Amino acid sequence: MREFKWAELLKEAVTKPGIVSEAYRQFYQYSIGNLILALSQCLDLGLSFGPIATLRKWNELGRRVKEGSKALVLCVPRTSKFQKKLKDPETGEDREEERTAIRFTWLPRFFVLSQTDGKDWHELAEVPEWDREAALKTLEVSEVPFETFNGNALGYSKEMTFAINPVNPIPVKTMMHELAHILLGHTAEGELADYRENRNLREAEAESVALIVCEALGVPGAEESRGYIQHWYGTGNEIPEPSAQKVFKVADKILKAGQAKQEKV
Repeated sequence: MREFKWAELLKEAVTKPGIVSEAYRQFYQYSIGNLILALSQCLDLGLSFGPIATLRKWNELGRRVKEGSKALVLCVPRTSKFQKKLKDPETGEDREEERTAIRFTWLPRFFVLSQTDGKDWHELAEVPEWDREAALKTLEVSEVPFETFNGNALGYSKEMTFAINPVNPIPVKTMMHELAHILLGHTAEGELADYRENRNLREAEAESVALIVCEALGVPGAEESRGYIQHWYGTGNEIPEPSAQKVFKVADKILKAGQAKQEKV
Protein backbone atom coordinates (compact mmCIF):
# COMPACT_ATOMS: atom_id res chain seq x y z
CA MET A 1 0.00 0.00 0.00
CA ARG A 2 1.27 3.46 -0.89
CA GLU A 3 2.62 5.38 2.08
CA PHE A 4 0.89 8.72 2.59
CA LYS A 5 2.30 11.70 4.46
CA TRP A 6 0.44 14.82 5.57
CA ALA A 7 3.38 17.04 4.60
CA GLU A 8 3.16 15.81 0.99
CA LEU A 9 -0.61 16.35 0.91
CA LEU A 10 -0.20 19.85 2.32
CA LYS A 11 2.38 20.74 -0.32
CA GLU A 12 0.00 19.52 -3.02
CA ALA A 13 -2.87 21.50 -1.53
CA VAL A 14 -1.00 24.81 -1.35
CA THR A 15 0.78 24.56 -4.71
CA LYS A 16 -2.08 23.37 -6.95
CA PRO A 17 -4.78 26.03 -7.36
CA GLY A 18 -8.30 24.66 -7.19
CA ILE A 19 -7.56 21.29 -5.61
CA VAL A 20 -8.91 22.34 -2.18
CA SER A 21 -12.09 23.96 -3.54
CA GLU A 22 -12.84 20.94 -5.74
CA ALA A 23 -12.18 18.50 -2.91
CA TYR A 24 -14.30 20.47 -0.44
CA ARG A 25 -17.20 20.68 -2.89
CA GLN A 26 -17.16 16.94 -3.46
CA PHE A 27 -16.19 15.51 -0.07
CA TYR A 28 -17.02 18.19 2.52
CA GLN A 29 -18.37 15.61 5.00
CA TYR A 30 -14.82 14.35 5.57
CA SER A 31 -11.95 16.03 7.39
CA ILE A 32 -10.03 18.51 5.25
CA GLY A 33 -7.02 16.17 5.17
CA ASN A 34 -9.06 13.18 4.05
CA LEU A 35 -10.93 15.11 1.38
CA ILE A 36 -7.67 16.25 -0.23
CA LEU A 37 -6.34 12.70 0.12
CA ALA A 38 -9.47 11.32 -1.59
CA LEU A 39 -9.31 13.83 -4.43
CA SER A 40 -5.62 13.16 -5.01
CA GLN A 41 -6.26 9.43 -5.36
CA CYS A 42 -9.24 10.01 -7.66
CA LEU A 43 -7.02 12.09 -9.93
CA ASP A 44 -4.28 9.42 -9.89
CA LEU A 45 -6.77 6.65 -10.74
CA GLY A 46 -8.75 8.66 -13.28
CA LEU A 47 -11.97 8.38 -11.25
CA SER A 48 -14.91 10.79 -11.35
CA PHE A 49 -15.43 12.65 -8.09
CA GLY A 50 -18.43 11.80 -5.95
CA PRO A 51 -19.66 10.34 -2.67
CA ILE A 52 -17.38 7.87 -0.85
CA ALA A 53 -18.35 4.87 1.28
CA THR A 54 -17.04 1.49 2.39
CA LEU A 55 -17.92 -1.72 0.55
CA ARG A 56 -20.38 -2.60 3.31
CA LYS A 57 -22.08 0.78 3.16
CA TRP A 58 -22.48 0.66 -0.62
CA ASN A 59 -24.07 -2.77 -0.26
CA GLU A 60 -26.52 -1.37 2.30
CA LEU A 61 -27.39 1.39 -0.18
CA GLY A 62 -28.19 -1.20 -2.86
CA ARG A 63 -25.05 -0.67 -4.93
CA ARG A 64 -22.09 -2.99 -5.49
CA VAL A 65 -18.45 -2.17 -6.06
CA LYS A 66 -17.30 -3.06 -9.57
CA GLU A 67 -14.90 -5.98 -9.83
CA GLY A 68 -11.26 -4.93 -9.92
CA SER A 69 -11.88 -1.51 -8.31
CA LYS A 70 -8.99 -0.23 -6.23
CA ALA A 71 -9.96 0.96 -2.75
CA LEU A 72 -9.14 4.51 -1.74
CA VAL A 73 -7.07 5.04 1.40
CA LEU A 74 -8.31 7.38 4.14
CA CYS A 75 -7.00 8.17 7.60
CA VAL A 76 -9.33 6.51 10.11
CA PRO A 77 -9.42 6.72 13.93
CA ARG A 78 -9.12 3.43 15.83
CA THR A 79 -10.23 3.22 19.47
CA SER A 80 -8.72 0.84 22.01
CA LYS A 81 -9.09 0.44 25.77
CA PHE A 82 -6.30 -0.15 28.27
CA GLN A 83 -5.78 -0.27 32.03
CA LYS A 84 -3.70 2.50 33.58
CA LYS A 85 -2.16 2.06 37.03
CA LEU A 86 -2.82 4.99 39.36
CA LYS A 87 -2.12 5.75 42.99
CA ASP A 88 -5.11 6.74 45.11
CA PRO A 89 -4.34 10.24 46.50
CA GLU A 90 -6.21 9.53 49.73
CA THR A 91 -5.15 5.99 50.61
CA GLY A 92 -1.89 5.78 48.67
CA GLU A 93 -2.95 2.39 47.34
CA ASP A 94 -2.43 1.35 43.73
CA ARG A 95 -5.50 0.97 41.56
CA GLU A 96 -6.31 0.48 37.91
CA GLU A 97 -8.51 2.69 35.78
CA GLU A 98 -9.80 1.97 32.28
CA ARG A 99 -8.71 4.51 29.70
CA THR A 100 -9.47 4.94 26.02
CA ALA A 101 -6.78 5.62 23.44
CA ILE A 102 -7.38 6.86 19.89
CA ARG A 103 -4.82 6.35 17.18
CA PHE A 104 -5.08 7.06 13.46
CA THR A 105 -4.21 4.64 10.70
CA TRP A 106 -4.36 4.57 6.89
CA LEU A 107 -7.01 2.09 5.70
CA PRO A 108 -7.77 1.09 2.07
CA ARG A 109 -11.51 0.51 2.57
CA PHE A 110 -13.28 3.24 0.61
CA PHE A 111 -14.80 3.43 -2.87
CA VAL A 112 -16.11 6.40 -4.80
CA LEU A 113 -19.56 6.38 -6.46
CA SER A 114 -18.11 5.94 -9.96
CA GLN A 115 -16.61 2.61 -8.83
CA THR A 116 -20.08 1.22 -8.11
CA ASP A 117 -23.27 0.35 -9.94
CA GLY A 118 -26.78 -0.61 -8.86
CA LYS A 119 -29.67 1.43 -7.48
CA ASP A 120 -30.06 5.01 -8.64
CA TRP A 121 -28.22 7.47 -6.43
CA HIS A 122 -29.79 10.65 -5.06
CA GLU A 123 -27.60 13.74 -5.02
CA LEU A 124 -26.07 14.82 -1.73
CA ALA A 125 -27.27 17.94 0.02
CA GLU A 126 -25.56 21.21 -0.90
CA VAL A 127 -22.41 22.16 0.94
CA PRO A 128 -23.54 24.03 4.08
CA GLU A 129 -22.97 27.77 4.39
CA TRP A 130 -20.15 28.98 6.63
CA ASP A 131 -21.41 31.28 9.39
CA ARG A 132 -18.83 33.68 10.80
CA GLU A 133 -20.58 34.43 14.09
CA ALA A 134 -21.35 30.77 14.75
CA ALA A 135 -17.72 29.89 14.07
CA LEU A 136 -16.33 32.47 16.49
CA LYS A 137 -18.79 31.36 19.17
CA THR A 138 -17.93 27.69 18.70
CA LEU A 139 -14.18 28.39 18.70
CA GLU A 140 -14.56 30.71 21.72
CA VAL A 141 -12.62 33.44 19.92
CA SER A 142 -13.51 37.15 19.98
CA GLU A 143 -12.79 40.02 17.61
CA VAL A 144 -11.58 43.23 19.27
CA PRO A 145 -11.02 46.77 17.92
CA PHE A 146 -7.83 47.35 15.93
CA GLU A 147 -5.60 49.41 18.22
CA THR A 148 -2.11 49.70 16.78
CA PHE A 149 -0.44 52.64 15.04
CA ASN A 150 1.47 50.29 12.73
CA GLY A 151 -0.22 50.99 9.41
CA ASN A 152 1.52 48.01 7.81
CA ALA A 153 -0.19 45.56 10.16
CA LEU A 154 -3.22 44.02 8.48
CA GLY A 155 -4.24 42.28 11.70
CA TYR A 156 -2.96 40.70 14.88
CA SER A 157 -3.98 38.16 17.51
CA LYS A 158 -3.40 37.79 21.22
CA GLU A 159 -4.47 34.87 23.39
CA MET A 160 -8.10 34.18 22.28
CA THR A 161 -8.74 37.50 20.50
CA PHE A 162 -7.90 38.99 17.12
CA ALA A 163 -8.18 42.37 15.41
CA ILE A 164 -8.37 43.33 11.72
CA ASN A 165 -7.14 46.62 10.22
CA PRO A 166 -10.24 48.55 9.00
CA VAL A 167 -8.48 49.32 5.69
CA ASN A 168 -7.37 45.72 5.14
CA PRO A 169 -8.04 44.90 1.44
CA ILE A 170 -8.71 41.18 2.17
CA PRO A 171 -10.06 41.04 5.74
CA VAL A 172 -11.41 37.50 5.49
CA LYS A 173 -7.96 36.05 4.69
CA THR A 174 -6.38 37.92 7.59
CA MET A 175 -9.13 36.72 9.92
CA MET A 176 -8.43 33.11 8.93
CA HIS A 177 -4.70 33.69 9.40
CA GLU A 178 -5.20 35.11 12.90
CA LEU A 179 -7.69 32.39 13.83
CA ALA A 180 -5.04 29.89 12.75
CA HIS A 181 -2.42 31.50 14.99
CA ILE A 182 -4.82 31.23 17.95
CA LEU A 183 -5.90 27.63 17.31
CA LEU A 184 -2.35 26.49 16.53
CA GLY A 185 -1.36 27.70 19.99
CA HIS A 186 0.97 30.47 18.79
CA THR A 187 -0.75 33.12 20.93
CA ALA A 188 -1.00 31.12 24.13
CA GLU A 189 0.71 32.39 27.25
CA GLY A 190 4.36 31.39 27.25
CA GLU A 191 4.51 30.63 23.51
CA LEU A 192 5.92 34.00 22.35
CA ALA A 193 9.54 32.84 22.60
CA ASP A 194 8.78 29.79 20.46
CA TYR A 195 7.03 31.97 17.89
CA ARG A 196 10.00 34.34 17.64
CA GLU A 197 12.48 31.47 17.35
CA ASN A 198 10.44 29.68 14.66
CA ARG A 199 8.70 32.66 13.07
CA ASN A 200 8.99 31.51 9.46
CA LEU A 201 7.54 28.10 10.22
CA ARG A 202 4.75 29.47 12.44
CA GLU A 203 3.77 31.99 9.75
CA ALA A 204 3.82 29.25 7.10
CA GLU A 205 1.54 27.12 9.30
CA ALA A 206 -0.96 29.95 9.80
CA GLU A 207 -0.87 31.00 6.14
CA SER A 208 -1.40 27.39 5.03
CA VAL A 209 -4.53 27.21 7.19
CA ALA A 210 -5.76 30.52 5.74
CA LEU A 211 -5.21 29.28 2.18
CA ILE A 212 -7.04 25.99 2.74
CA VAL A 213 -10.03 27.62 4.44
CA CYS A 214 -10.32 30.50 1.93
CA GLU A 215 -10.10 28.17 -1.06
CA ALA A 216 -12.56 25.70 0.46
CA LEU A 217 -15.11 28.46 1.05
CA GLY A 218 -14.43 30.20 -2.26
CA VAL A 219 -13.56 33.54 -0.67
CA PRO A 220 -10.69 35.90 -1.65
CA GLY A 221 -7.20 35.37 -0.28
CA ALA A 222 -5.98 31.98 -1.49
CA GLU A 223 -3.71 33.33 -4.22
CA GLU A 224 -2.12 35.88 -1.88
CA SER A 225 -1.45 33.11 0.64
CA ARG A 226 -0.01 30.82 -2.04
CA GLY A 227 2.71 33.31 -2.94
CA TYR A 228 4.07 33.42 0.60
CA ILE A 229 3.88 29.67 1.13
CA GLN A 230 5.52 28.86 -2.20
CA HIS A 231 8.35 31.17 -1.20
CA TRP A 232 8.70 29.14 2.01
CA TYR A 233 8.93 25.88 0.07
CA GLY A 234 11.32 27.47 -2.39
CA THR A 235 13.93 28.14 0.30
CA GLY A 236 14.77 24.44 0.48
CA ASN A 237 12.73 23.93 3.65
CA GLU A 238 9.74 21.66 4.03
CA ILE A 239 6.95 22.04 6.56
CA PRO A 240 7.52 19.12 8.99
CA GLU A 241 5.02 16.27 9.25
CA PRO A 242 3.77 17.32 12.75
CA SER A 243 3.18 20.87 11.47
CA ALA A 244 1.28 19.59 8.43
CA GLN A 245 -0.95 17.50 10.67
CA LYS A 246 -1.72 20.56 12.81
CA VAL A 247 -2.50 22.65 9.73
CA PHE A 248 -5.11 20.17 8.48
CA LYS A 249 -6.58 19.76 11.96
CA VAL A 250 -6.98 23.51 12.51
CA ALA A 251 -8.34 24.16 9.00
CA ASP A 252 -10.89 21.42 9.56
CA LYS A 253 -11.81 22.87 12.94
CA ILE A 254 -12.45 26.34 11.46
CA LEU A 255 -14.53 24.96 8.59
CA LYS A 256 -16.64 22.70 10.79
CA ALA A 257 -17.18 25.44 13.40
CA GLY A 258 -18.96 27.64 10.87
CA GLN A 259 -21.08 24.99 9.19
CA ALA A 260 -24.80 25.16 9.78
CA LYS A 261 -26.19 21.98 11.30
CA GLN A 262 -27.46 19.62 8.63
CA GLU A 263 -28.92 16.17 8.61
CA LYS A 264 -26.40 13.51 7.65
CA VAL A 265 -27.09 11.94 4.26
